[in-house]
Amino acid sequence: MSIFMNTTFSSLHKALDFKKRLLQDFTFTCLKQVKNVHAALLRHGLHHDTYIFNVVLRSSLVMGQTSYACLVFAHIQHPNIFIWNTMIRGLVTNSCFQKSIDFYHSMRTKGFLPNDLTFPFVLRACAQLLDFELGLKIHNLVVKMGFSYNVVVNVGLVNLFAKCGLMEHAFEVFDECPEKSVLAWTEVITGFIGVGKCREAIDVFRRLLKMGLRPDSFTLVRVLSACIRVGDLRNGELIDEYITEFGMSRNVFVNTSLVDLYAKCGSMDKARGVFDGMREKDIVCWSAMIQGYASNGMPNEALELFHMMLNENLRPDCYAMVGALCACASLGALEYGEWVTNLMDKNVFLANHVLATALIDMYAKCGSMTRAWEVFKGIKNRDRVVWNAAISGLAMNGHVKTVLGVFGQMGKLGIQPDDNTFVGLLSACGHAGLLGDGRQFFDSMSHVFALTPTIEHYGCMVDLLGRAGLLDEAHQLIKSMPFKANVIVWGALLSGCRLHRDMKLAEYVLKELIALEPWNSGNYVLLSNIYSSGKKWDDASTIRLIMKEKGIQKVHGCSWIEVRGIVHMFLVGDNCHPSSEKIYGKIDELSRDLKSSGYVPTTDYVLFDIEEEEKEHFLCYHSEKLAVAFGLISTAPKDAIRVVKNLRICGDCHEFIKIISRITGREIIVRDTSRFHCFTEGQCSCKDYWGRSNTS
Repeated sequence: MSIFMNTTFSSLHKALDFKKRLLQDFTFTCLKQVKNVHAALLRHGLHHDTYIFNVVLRSSLVMGQTSYACLVFAHIQHPNIFIWNTMIRGLVTNSCFQKSIDFYHSMRTKGFLPNDLTFPFVLRACAQLLDFELGLKIHNLVVKMGFSYNVVVNVGLVNLFAKCGLMEHAFEVFDECPEKSVLAWTEVITGFIGVGKCREAIDVFRRLLKMGLRPDSFTLVRVLSACIRVGDLRNGELIDEYITEFGMSRNVFVNTSLVDLYAKCGSMDKARGVFDGMREKDIVCWSAMIQGYASNGMPNEALELFHMMLNENLRPDCYAMVGALCACASLGALEYGEWVTNLMDKNVFLANHVLATALIDMYAKCGSMTRAWEVFKGIKNRDRVVWNAAISGLAMNGHVKTVLGVFGQMGKLGIQPDDNTFVGLLSACGHAGLLGDGRQFFDSMSHVFALTPTIEHYGCMVDLLGRAGLLDEAHQLIKSMPFKANVIVWGALLSGCRLHRDMKLAEYVLKELIALEPWNSGNYVLLSNIYSSGKKWDDASTIRLIMKEKGIQKVHGCSWIEVRGIVHMFLVGDNCHPSSEKIYGKIDELSRDLKSSGYVPTTDYVLFDIEEEEKEHFLCYHSEKLAVAFGLISTAPKDAIRVVKNLRICGDCHEFIKIISRITGREIIVRDTSRFHCFTEGQCSCKDYWGRSNTS
């Protein structure tokens, strides 16, 4: 008997000693240690000690070992509410949402009531699973048990209803909160954003400020995302002022959101101001700036910043690469674009549809459709966006038959076209003057593919009809549109009027354009061109006088050419280039050769009532001619010359460059605002269809 008693007391002493040491230091670094302790608990007869088992459970769950935690839980004979809460919380933290719900139901079946530590995590699981039905039952239980005034529980309810898109329920719970924390406000803001109600999210944020609460960085980032979605620059600026006032300007996430907002709203000066003031910049912020410059017509600045980023030893991400490629596309900088492309493995491009689409677009807009097509063929599992990029690129480069073939291939593969597909198809028809095909595609949108034509599609049709001389039909189409015509649609009709010299209709269209864009010089210039073509010099002079009185400046023609990775810019009559003397000498030489070949300057395209000799002199120094001349003296005899212009190429320059391509044996590619002109051996890819109409 005494021996038995001694053995019992000895075991008890060891068990108590083990428990004491475990409670003093229960930090585990690996699952093996947890298992050893679990085994020791069983060996020392401590399997009834829920407190120690809770330590083991919590440690297992922190390590992400949910399966082992469930196994340990199964050995606990009488789990209490703390054990249940540990399991539910741990499973939710490890994203095992359905499993945590199962544990909650099991706990309720065992007769346990949840408490303020149970509800927040169960509600979070319901929110992730969008289980509104269970959430509503839990809400009723929260009210019955008197937890309606618990801030953390209420935040969980707001989050649940907001995630389920039930903003009325979310707001009802929110309004009943006796203490509205910043976290609760943020959940409401996030909920509104989640259901696309960004204006309401911004209004809630303004209410938060009026309550005297100070939002944290997460709240600011969320509300800035709402401003970005709706292009709300005004409220974005107010948030910027608030951030500065309360000294939060050093937060990289908030500042990156501000940069993104300003860039997407076109305020690049303000975006750069925030960017330059940041002590710490991550790749996301650099990418936002680069894309901002590229999308706001500042490609040179985009590439300059891209270089700065590389000098900071930052590896470009997908979005920085897309921004750089878009900038190269805008400038027609093929060499630079290829250099940018080489910064990333080719397989990465082919695997990432966003990058691949940007690369196709870059090659296409640089006039290298062959390489664009190679990229397209190398992409596996092409989605509709990739197919659309190929169609758009082929259309702008004049490969109309191939466009139709690609569209047919899409149909065979079961890829449904969308709005952008038909914009590409109709553009292709417009470039080639395929009126019948254009009509068929336009009609098939609604009758075959159940797509509603947008204003872009109507604009393409108006342009196609106008260029075919069907001005009355084009005008009637505009009148029949289910929405008000914009400047693109009216501009397309005005171009048709210019081509067919219908001055009466042009004057009517111009009034519509001036009402929409009273400060756009292009509207006045187009009408002036029409009057000039009709020898109505007094009327043309009156238009120029109106522009002068209103302070409207004509947009000057500007052309770019890339030579050995450097982009050179030329304005009309430009003499600022270091090689100006050689450029003008080359133009004089070309002019003599062209005249001997029968070329006569088309002086109708000069606006002013001046002598023919003066008109010829004025035409000689259009920016595209200067760029082509520079290309001829700066590149190898067999190199293609690629020029980008900010306006539509004028008819005289079109004829001039066409003949140059024959007498020099060069391929000359000019991309204007409407399409590509690929000049080879005295012929243009537009078949002179596009060259017949221009705006100077």
